[in-house]
Order: sequence, then C-alpha cells, then structure tokens
Amino acid sequence: MAALLPAEWIKNWEKGGKNEFVQLCRTLSENKSHDSMGFRDIQQALYELAYHVVRGNLKHDQASNVLGDVIEFREDMPSILADVFCILDIETSCLEEKNKRDYFTQLVLACLYLVSDTVLKERLDPETLESLGLIKQSQQFNQKSVKIKTKLFYKQQKFNLLREENEGYAKLIAELGQDLSGNITSDLILENIKSLIGCFNLDPNRVLDIILEVYECRPEYDDFFVPLIESYMYMCEPQTLCHILGFKFKFYQDPSGETPSSLYRVAAVLLQHNLIDLEDLYVHLLPGDNAIIEEHKREIVEAKQIVRKLTMVVLSSEKTEEKEKEKEKEEEKTEKPPDNQKLGLLEALLKIGDWQHAQSIMDQMPPFYATSHKPIAVALCQLVHVTIEPLYRRVGVPKGAKGSPISSLPNKRAPKQADSFEDLRKEVFNMLCYLGPHLSHDPILFAKVVRLGKAFMKEFQSDGSKQEDKDKMELLFSCLLSITDQVLLPSLSLMDCNACMSEELWGMFKTFPYQYRYRLYGQWKNETYNSHPLLVKVKAQTIDRAKYIMKRLTKENVKPSGRQIGKLSHSNPTILFDYILSQIQKYDNLITPVVDSLKYLTSLNYDVLAYCIIEALANPEKERMKHDDTTISSWLQSLASFCGAVFRKYPIELAGLLQYVANQLKAGKSFDLLILKEVVQKMAGIEITEEMTMEQLEAMTGGEQLKAEGGYFGQIRNTKKSSQRLKDALLDHDLALPLCLLMAQQRNGVIFQEGGEKHLKLVGKLYDQCHDTLVQFGGFLASNLSTEDYIKRVPSIDVLCNEFHTPHDAAFFLSRPMYAHHISSKYDELKKAEKGNKQQHKVHKYITSCELVMAPVHDAVISLHLPKVWDDISPQFYATFWSLTMYDLAVPHSSYDREVNKLKVQMKAIDDNQEMPPNKKKKEKERCTALQDKLLEEEKKQLEHVQRVLQRLKLEKDNWLLAKSTKNETITKFLQLCIFPRCIFSAIDAVYCAHFVELVHQQKTPNFSTLLCYDRVFSDIIYTVASCTENEASRYGRFLCCMLETVTRWHSDRVIYEKECGNYPGFLTILRATGFDGGNKADQLDYENFRHVVHKWHYKLTKASVHCLETGEYTHIRNILIVLTKILPWYPKVLNLGQALERRVHKICQEEKEKRPDLYALAMGYSGQLKSRKPFMIPENEFHHKDPPARNAVAATVQNGPGGAGMPTSLTINTVRLEESTTEETAEKLKEKSQGVVKVINKVVNATPKVTTSNGNSASNSKIVKEKDEKEKSGKEKDKEKKDKTPAATPEMKALGKDGKDKPKEERANKDEKAREIKEKTPKSDKEKEKVKKEEKASKEEKSKTVVTIVESKSTAEKEREKEPSRERDVAKEMKSKENAKGGEKIPVAGSLKSPVPRSEISESEREQKRRKVDTHSSPSHSSTVKDNLNELKDSSAKHYINHTTPALSKSKEREVDKKDLDKSRERSREREKKDEKDRKERKRDHSNSDREVPQDSTKRRKEENGTTGSSKHSKSESPSDSPRLNEKEKEKNKSKSSGKEKGDSIKAEKMEKSSSGSKKESRHDKEKTEKKEKRESTGGKEEKKHHKSSDKHR
Repeated sequence: MAALLPAEWIKNWEKGGKNEFVQLCRTLSENKSHDSMGFRDIQQALYELAYHVVRGNLKHDQASNVLGDVIEFREDMPSILADVFCILDIETSCLEEKNKRDYFTQLVLACLYLVSDTVLKERLDPETLESLGLIKQSQQFNQKSVKIKTKLFYKQQKFNLLREENEGYAKLIAELGQDLSGNITSDLILENIKSLIGCFNLDPNRVLDIILEVYECRPEYDDFFVPLIESYMYMCEPQTLCHILGFKFKFYQDPSGETPSSLYRVAAVLLQHNLIDLEDLYVHLLPGDNAIIEEHKREIVEAKQIVRKLTMVVLSSEKTEEKEKEKEKEEEKTEKPPDNQKLGLLEALLKIGDWQHAQSIMDQMPPFYATSHKPIAVALCQLVHVTIEPLYRRVGVPKGAKGSPISSLPNKRAPKQADSFEDLRKEVFNMLCYLGPHLSHDPILFAKVVRLGKAFMKEFQSDGSKQEDKDKMELLFSCLLSITDQVLLPSLSLMDCNACMSEELWGMFKTFPYQYRYRLYGQWKNETYNSHPLLVKVKAQTIDRAKYIMKRLTKENVKPSGRQIGKLSHSNPTILFDYILSQIQKYDNLITPVVDSLKYLTSLNYDVLAYCIIEALANPEKERMKHDDTTISSWLQSLASFCGAVFRKYPIELAGLLQYVANQLKAGKSFDLLILKEVVQKMAGIEITEEMTMEQLEAMTGGEQLKAEGGYFGQIRNTKKSSQRLKDALLDHDLALPLCLLMAQQRNGVIFQEGGEKHLKLVGKLYDQCHDTLVQFGGFLASNLSTEDYIKRVPSIDVLCNEFHTPHDAAFFLSRPMYAHHISSKYDELKKAEKGNKQQHKVHKYITSCELVMAPVHDAVISLHLPKVWDDISPQFYATFWSLTMYDLAVPHSSYDREVNKLKVQMKAIDDNQEMPPNKKKKEKERCTALQDKLLEEEKKQLEHVQRVLQRLKLEKDNWLLAKSTKNETITKFLQLCIFPRCIFSAIDAVYCAHFVELVHQQKTPNFSTLLCYDRVFSDIIYTVASCTENEASRYGRFLCCMLETVTRWHSDRVIYEKECGNYPGFLTILRATGFDGGNKADQLDYENFRHVVHKWHYKLTKASVHCLETGEYTHIRNILIVLTKILPWYPKVLNLGQALERRVHKICQEEKEKRPDLYALAMGYSGQLKSRKPFMIPENEFHHKDPPARNAVAATVQNGPGGAGMPTSLTINTVRLEESTTEETAEKLKEKSQGVVKVINKVVNATPKVTTSNGNSASNSKIVKEKDEKEKSGKEKDKEKKDKTPAATPEMKALGKDGKDKPKEERANKDEKAREIKEKTPKSDKEKEKVKKEEKASKEEKSKTVVTIVESKSTAEKEREKEPSRERDVAKEMKSKENAKGGEKIPVAGSLKSPVPRSEISESEREQKRRKVDTHSSPSHSSTVKDNLNELKDSSAKHYINHTTPALSKSKEREVDKKDLDKSRERSREREKKDEKDRKERKRDHSNSDREVPQDSTKRRKEENGTTGSSKHSKSESPSDSPRLNEKEKEKNKSKSSGKEKGDSIKAEKMEKSSSGSKKESRHDKEKTEKKEKRESTGGKEEKKHHKSSDKHR
C-alpha cells in the first residue's frame, strides 16, 4: 500500500508538512466518512504519523499537537487512535531496540488527554498500561478481568424460585386463568404480568412457560393468547420462545413418553403466526430425518419380503414354522413405536390449516411417508374438504343429493377456498399430490374429487370459449390427468372392494378419449404398484387371491367364483385381469367359465379388461407362431376367442381393440386379424368357415332371415345389440372402410412382405385368415350399415382400385352391397312415383333403376384393365358379373321349405310338451309362427327379385360378349378376369360362378361357347390347384363340384341334354366341309359325343390329380385332396379312374403317416369317403358308348379315345381339344417350367399309364408289367427275344418299369412326325385320287347331316393302313432311329400339329386337304413360329439334360452319326423345296375355288394350332384302357435310344402330350413288315445297340 505521508512532509514539518497532514485528514474524513475505505485510510495516516515518532523522525509533542487538531474531524477518532496505539504496542514490545519502545511510551503519555483511560485499558497490554501508570499492577488487573468475565458469561443470575415467592406465581396463574369473555384484553393482562414480575421478582422465562401451559389448557382463546405472547416477546430475546418449546418437546422424548396434542397445537399456532421459525423448532423434534429415511427403506424391504413369501411355494411341513416366526415378528411389531413428534406437529398444522408449514415439513420426508400415517392423511383430507367446499356445492353435487355442508376454518390464515377450477389448480391439486394413494382413507372426498373432475370435463368439452380460456383449460386437463394417475387410481387400489367408487370414477373416465384412459391404465398396472410399499403388498395379495379363485373356477361354480372375482376386481382390476388372461392363454378351456364369471364387474373394470387384452396381445416377448413356424400360437388363438366372447357378452368399448388391429395391419402384421375375425363372428353372428354343408350354403343364398336360421352352424341369437355396438364403434372412429382397405391390401402383403422367411403353410394360413376376415367383415358391413352410411363411406370402384390399390375382387366385394342398396332405393322411388302395378311396369322400372346405378360403374371399370380386354367382353358384362350375387340368380326354395318344416316340427313339439306352462307355450308358438311368416314373405320377395334380374339379363345379354378376336380368347378373358378370381373368393361366390356360367349358357348368349368354357375349366387344373391356399382350394373344389353337377345332369339323360343343350349356341361345333364349295355348316354336338367329351374331362381330372399327388409337394398334395373331397359327389364316376385315384391316395397314406400327419389325415379322410362311393361307380362302357375290342388294334385305338371315339374327325378337332390357347403360349409356358418341373414331369409321365389300365385287361396287364420289370433288370438281349414272343402290353404299359423309361411315347411321337413328312412326299396322283373319293363321301355326309359312325371311321382307317406302302415306313424308321441318336434337334412339329387323329383313322386325301388349308393360310407366321418355338424348346431341353447324361460314346462313332445326319438333312431340305413348289400351284387353284372358305378356315386353323387338334392323340395315348397289342418295331426302337435322348425327351413327352405324343398304334398286319425291317436294320442298328447298352450301364 502506498504511503500517505511523504518523507518531505516530515522533513519540512513546521514549514508545511503539518498543514499538509491536517488537510489530508480533513479530506479523508469528509469524502469517505461512511465508507470502510475512508476508515482504513485514516487509520493508515495516523499509524504512519505515529510510526515516524517511534522511529525518531518526529518529536512526540509535535505529533500530539497535530493529533489534537485532527481529533475533531471524526467522532470515532479516539477509538481509531487507540487501535493504532494497540498495534504499535504489539510491534514495539517485540523489538529489541529500547529507544523505540520509549518513544512509543512518550507518545502515548503525550496523547492521554485525547483518548480516555477506559478505551486504552480495553486495548493495550496490561504491562504497557502499568508502564504508562494507568494501573498499579498488571497481575491484579488480570485476575480482576477474569472474575468479571466469569460473572458476566458463566454465572447464572439467581431469581427467586416458586418455593420462595409462590404468591407471585399464584397471582400469575389466576390472572391467566380468569374468565376472558369480558372486556379483558391481552394488553391489560400484560401490564399486570409485568407488575407481578417486578413485585415478586419472578423469572421472566418461567412466566413465559406458564403462559404457554395455560394456553395449552385453554386452546379456544387463540385471539387472546397469541397477541399476549407476541407482546411479551418484545421483552425477551427472540430465541427464548423457541427454546422453551424445545425443552417442552424434549421432556416427552422418553421411550414411554407421549407428546400431548395440545402442545402440538400451540406450536402449530405459534408457527402459523410466525412467532417462531420452523427451522429453529424442527431441530428440537425427534426422530431425526435420517431415522425416518431408514424406517421408510425398511418398510419397502419388508413389503418385498411379504411379496416373496406369497409367491414362494411352501411345503406343508415348513408352513407351521413359518407361521410361528410370523407371529413372533408381529408381536415385536405391536410394541409401541417411539412417538414421532414431527408427524404430530404436521398433523396439528394441517388441522389448523397452515398448509405452507405443513408442506415444508412433508418435503423433508420421503414421498408419501407422512400421509401413510392415517391421522395425517385424514387431517389433510379434511383440509381438502374445506378448501373445495364452495366449488363442490356449486358444480359437483349430483341432482337430488342434499349432502352435508362443511364449515370453513375459523382461521384467517388457512388456504383460500376454491370458487373456480383455476383455484383448484393453485392449492387443492397440490394437496392431493401429497396425499397420493392415501386418499383411500376418505371415500367421500374421493367421490367429491371425481365429481369435480366430471364437472370440469363437461365444461372442457363444451366449445365456445376464448383461446386464453382454452389454454387454461388444457393446463387444467393435464393436471386432472396427473391427479387421476397419481392419486385416484392408486387410492382405488387401497380401498376395500368399493364398487360405488369404481362406478363413480367411470363417470369421469368415460369422458376421456380411450387413448388417455389406456395410458392411465398402463401407468396404474405397470408403475403405480411399485411406487409404495403398501401397494406392493396389495399387488401380491391380489395375485395370491386371484390364484386361489382361478384354481377353483369351473363351469359349475361360476356364480360364487364370479362374485369373488367381482369383489377383487373393484379395487385392483389390472392385476387380476393380467393373471386371468395369463391363465386363459395357457388353458383355453377356461374361456367359457371366465367369460360367464365376469358378470359382476363394474363399467370401469370392463374398460380395464379391454386394455389388458390389448396389452396381452401386443406383448413383444410372446411369439405369435408355434415352434414349428407353421401355425399361429395357441395363446393368440385363445385370446382371440376370449375377446370375441367377452366383447359380445358385455358392453365393453371396442374402439381401442379395433384401432389396435388397424395399427397392426398398417405395420404389415396380419396375425391379429384373428381377433377381428372372432369379434365379428361372436358379435354379429357372421361365421366364416370352409366346412359349410351344401344345405347351409344354399341357405346363405337366401335373405337375411334364412341366413340366420339355416346358414350357420350355431344358432346365433340376440346379436342385435352387440352388432349395433360393433357398428357404432366402427362408425364413430371411422374404422369401417380403413379396416377393409387395409385387409384387402394386406392379403398380398402377407405373401410379399410378411411371408419372407415364414413357412409356406403359415403364409397360406395368414393369407386365408386375412381373406376370410375381409369377407366376414365386409359381410357384416353390408348387412348392418344403412344405405346412406355405406354409400357415404365406400368410394367408387375405380377410386378403390386405382387410388387405394385394392385388388379387384375385394373392391367389387365391398361395392356390391352399395349397388344393391342403390338399385333397390332407386326402384322404390320409381315405384312410388308411378303407382302402376303391372308386372311389366315393375320390370321396366327395375331395369331403368339398374341402368341409372350401373351406368357410372360401366364407365368406371374401363380403367381397371387394358383396352384390348374390352374387345372381347363388354364393361357391362364385366360389371354385371361382379355386381350380382347368388341372391339375384336363384331362389333356394328347398332351403326355405326345410326351415319352414323345421318350424312346423318345433311347433308340434311345443304342442305335445305337457310340462311347458301355457303362457310359455303361447309365446314360443307365436315366435315360431312369426318366423315362419317372415321366411315365406322373404321367399316371395326373393322370387320377384330374381325374376326381375333375369329379365334384365335377357335384355343385356346381346351386348355382353363382343368376341372381336376369337371365341377362345373371349372364354380366356371371361375365365381369367371373372370366373377364377371370384370362384376362390368365398364359398358362395364359388357356387355363384358355376351358376353364372350355366345362366349365360341358358340365356343363349351370343359368342359364348359353353363347351369351350367347361373344357377349359376341367382340362388343366394342376396350375390352379397348386397356386391356391388351403381355403381357396376348398372354394375351388366347390366351384368344380357345382360345374360337375351341371355336366353330370346333362350327361345322365338324353332328354335333359336335348332340352337344356340341344340347340343352344353354347354347344355349337364347326363341321368341316370336304366339297369344293368350301361352305362351313354349324352343327350341335350330339348326346353321345357329349358323353365322350365328359369322359375326357373326367380323365383329365384324374390325370391332374395323379400328377399333384405324385409331386411330393406339400401344397399340391393338400390342395388336390381338398378339391377331390369337395367334388366327391360327382367324381370319380368311372370305375377305373376311381381305382387309379384310390391307389395313389393309398400310397400317400403310407408315405405321409410319419412325415406329415396333416396330409395323412386328409388322405385317410378322402380314402374312406372314396371307398364308400365305390358302389356308385360304373364301368367305362356304361359311362360313354364303347364298342367291344375288334380283331385288330384299330378298335382298341378308337376305344381309347375318351374324347373322340366315334366322332367325325373335324368334330374331334373342335370339341376335344378345347383347352389350349395357342401352341406358342403352351410352348412358352413349358419352356419356363422345363427347368424346374422336369423331374416332376418325368415322374408323372412314367406313372400316369399305371393308373389308366383298361377294365378288361387290367389284371393280365399288370402281371405282364411285373414280368417286364424283372426281365428288363436281368438283361436286354433276353428281353428282346421274350418280347417278340409274348403278347406285349401297350407302349404305355412298357413305360411302367420302375426305372421309369418314357421312351416309347417320345419315339411314337417322333415316328409319327417322320411318317407324316414322308407321306407328304408320296406321288401326288395317288393322293389326288384318294382326295376325290374322300370329298364325295364328305358331300354325302353333309346332305344327310349325320355324324360318321365308329364303324365307318374304323373301316377307313383299316383301308388306309393297308394302302400305305411299307417302304415309306422303313424309311421313316431309319430316319427316326438316326435322329434319335443325334438328340432330336430337328424334329418337325408341323406335321404332328396338323394330324389331329392317328394315321389309322384318317385318309390320305383328308390329310392332304388339311395340309393344303394350312399352307393357304393368309398369315404365314403361325405354323412357322409354332415349329420354331417347339424346336427351340426341344433343343434347349435336350442340351440341358445331355450335359448330365451323355453316354460314353467314342468320338469316331459320333462323327459317323453326324455325317449321316447331315446327309439326311440336306436330302430333306431338297425334298421340301420341291414340295413347296407343288403346294404353291395348288394354293392358286384352291383360292379360285373357295374364296369364302379362307376366313373361316383361318379361324379353324387358328383353333387347330391353338391346340384343339392334338387332344385326341393325347387322350388316346394316355387313355385308361390301352390296346393290348404292341408293335415289335417299337420295342426295338426302345432299345436303340440314347440315355441323353431319353432324359431330354422326358420333357418332350410332356410337350408332345399336348400335340402328338404316342398317337400311333399299329394294326395287326404290321407284324409282317417288322420282320422285313429287322433284316434291313440288322446292319445299321448294331451301333445303336452298343450305344444302348452303354446308356443302360450309365443308367
């Protein structure tokens, strides 16, 4: 610090230094007089001056003079100077230089007149004082000061005690205890007390203590004592009162002591009036805060131990010991706990309404510790009662209730009473939060708070307030939710089964949206019970009790158990339901008793139950699939079932559950649709089951009443209320349409998103579940929503499909009821407008209303498909098909009759029942009569409706099918866009599709070929069956069953056939003209030929079924078994087909018994039913007309053809082979399939003939087959010799060998083609002669319009055979074998495509003519592309398989073979060129003859190439009863096949089946030719034999 006195001042002291110093002191005193800095500066200035004196720089008299001048500047200057002397005293006493000490002493002596002695005696050392002469002896001075200090600080003043001056205290007590009701004031008494203290020398503290004692005894005189104490305290020190109270509390802190409540009250009042501080008093109270925290922790630990004990399984031997220990512990506990003075004070504070101090005490303790003591909880409740009183009286009191008003506290410092909801938030909500679960001590307050909440919600939900108010209300609402969560629900848990409180609480809860409610329940269930030791105990006890009840719950004791469950649920529903649901998930047989026992629940409990169900469903820890990953877990199924039952029986809100399902669907999870399915089934009585009987299905096509009576398994009654509830929930929360759309979209989601890693079986299950639920839910909406609701919610069809991406079938399903509603309402309007009652008028109005409603739909559907679709079918036809239902097409009279008869029987039973009381009889009879009338009325109404619809269809039908391309294409579109999507949509839709096809036929719809349609449906069901889910397969089976029913009816009786099909356009077949006039005549398919066609369909079904059964694929086998079970009434009818199926199914039973039990069960079921149908099966010759076998093989060949045995060839072409679209398409499909399905096809091709042995020869043939197998195994050479001798079976029979050789069929196909080519190369003159003869025959046929008989076809075939030169065959044979060796790269297909029947059955001239027609076709692309495609396919397949199985041929041999093949191919190409030239000439001539013929020919040709041609071959080669004769040549060819060829050809065999496989069978006289050929081949065939052997080894 810088010196304030410069050295110059000291040097020139007398001249100017003295004045400078004085001036400095003056400025310091004036400027900073009130600042500590100024004080310090003056101290420093004086110190420096004195220090200069001590050092000898300045004389002491100079210094004393200047100090005399300065001393006046400040009042405290002497004191400052004394401080400076004190410091110097200490400093100088330590110095060794004596002179400095002397200077100091002189200075002090000089300044004695400035500072008083007393100040110096305080500050300076006794030795210094002695040297200064201020005291005599320092030692005596020290002793004296010690005595004074002791007297001052440690000696208590002795007042006269009670013993001495008792009169004063007596007078004091008399003063305080007198009657205070008069004009006596506290001031007056205070003066008397002062006098008494003075007079009797009373101890003032003791007086205060006595005042407090008297106040304790007279608590009603607050107004007197509080001012008295307040005034008295001015005479005492502030802490005195607090200390006295502290001593009083201390007095009662003995273990046996109990603090009186009066003391607490006095302390509380003094605190409230701020006469003492809480902090000061708090420290005097016991127990300490640490002890309280310890106790709280101990309570929690004890609660947890109790829980552990309850959950432990205790053995009986241990039980007694446990009980004894518990008793000891309880005895310990009953010892009185030490008095908690803090809680006592708190209670007193609450009672007088001092909330501020009470709150601060509670804040010092653990949460809810204070209120867990009942007196405090009750006191706080009372305070809340008082605070909410005015508001409760205004808004909370229910109508008609009187209530007992509560008077307010006399205390003015108590919290302000609430007059508005805003006031509640300020104080009351805070108080309630401190109460927490202990509001349970006061149910009345609980009810009041809930009622206030209800009143608030009413105000909150009424609109029309300002924005500021709204914000306030929002804040209040959130406070109310917090109070509910922290106070009301926990308190309910601690109440002892108070149902009224539960209902009261529901009154408020139902005003909350379900999202808030469920949030509260979630907190209550999962968090609240862990927040407090009491709640922890309650939870454990509830679970324990729940276990006890659930163990004893059975169907018999539902009522008593239900009451117990009810009691338990009033307080702790979340815990109870959680346990009950966990039991239901384990044991589904508990569902029914539990549902029945829940009848004693309160509304709140039902709502909690809904929440608990959703929580259980959403449990992330549970797996929704069983361990095998193929089925939905049983816990989920049980929960769903419980959901349905409980929601139906009790009035539980559904919104949350429905929203949960919708959210799961949004997330792409469809498992939970199971719940929706159950809920709709139980609540609306709408079942979705694939096990419906045909009677039920029939009933489902009637009106609502018939559906309810006869359509479902369970007679579901009284669903009106529950379905109304479901409807309201859906509409109120706008979930109806979203759920539909989500389900419709999720169907595909199941496959492409959800089904990623899942087992195919499970994916199918989920898809079915999704689909079934959609159908069921849509059905519910259709029958329960009003027209307005429905139309308002469902958008138009194009919006559904294009914007919402709903699949078309689902979109129409949802829109269908809308159209029906709309049309009926329009129709009613028109009827009202004109009162004409004639039937025609009605029909006309109906058609008008249809046009009005459907016209926009016709426009809308155009956007759903590509424009070229509408070339074949009209939008009107499409919309009509999709918008109608079975209800519109037919009246189920038999169902109506059945139900009416049931009711009549019921009424008779009621009459006969003697025990039934008469009034009940009357009621029941009335019910039955009313039902009967309703049914009859409904039937009449439906009949009128159906007639109107049929009239409408009659008018529409001409515009339905446009057929701008071909009839075939039209049928394709119809099946693809209409029939197939809809027939697998639902069981009723399956029936509808079959009926619709029949209806379109009956209406004689132009351009609709019924024959083609049925043919396409029955022909290739493999792909459709394989792509179905389980339920779809069932529906597809129903569809096929209905289609077969119709076909069987026509097949059964000529009269019916003639009547229903005779001259209908659907059964037209094109007959080919053979004359040069080229005119095409249309003709009907006659009855006998129709029977052939039906046999062909049955055969096709068998073939497809066998294929599916042999794939080994789970889906194929399951689906085909389901389909077969469904079509059992109408198929199989033919004995040998039935036997074939039986064998396959038996094989499945054996194979799958251990592997796949579900397939085994299906197969066993079908097998049993099939056996029971056996007596109704008939031999093939009874099923369709068949001649006995003729001398030669021709007859057998003809007999084989199930499609075309006695038909004219052209007819065969058209009718038999209807199923293909174009050969190109088929080829493409096969190309795709060839890679993956090749093994399957091999298997089928091998196995099919096994099925289809003929009736007559089956036994012998099978023996032969067995022999063959053995022989083939033993050695090929022997085999050849034996075969020459034995009467061999057909090539198919040969193919039966277990090693699965398919050679013969392929060879026959190839051979056929070769022969075809060579045949075409024969001299033309011969052929022309043949042709002229043939044409003459055909013209005769045309005139008589008769069908060529079987005999004629046979005879022509025989003639042809004989005419055929053997040389050609040899050439064919040679070429064939060589091409086979090469691998079959260049097999011409055109020939095979052109020959629809075996060579034996068709004359040369006819073939020539066909060939010419094909060549004259205007578009050259057709035949060539077909050829290329098939060749390409064969190449690829051959190459593909040759890689794996090339036999070990030497290179030289391969080269030789290649050379030969090259030469052959060159030769062939030259011959073809020549032939083409001839053809061109012929074409020119043909054109002039038949200008008209060309366009029709082109369609015929298209049909032929589309595949209508090859089917007869297909059917013959694969026919169930094969010719018993086999050509020796073919046997040899079998041997000369390379194994590479064999495998490559296994695919071809499948392809060729559709074109030309194995259609050639040689007649008996061929045997002679074979011998010649053998000789010729002996040289050329050696190589091939070697080749064959090597391939055999390879194999």
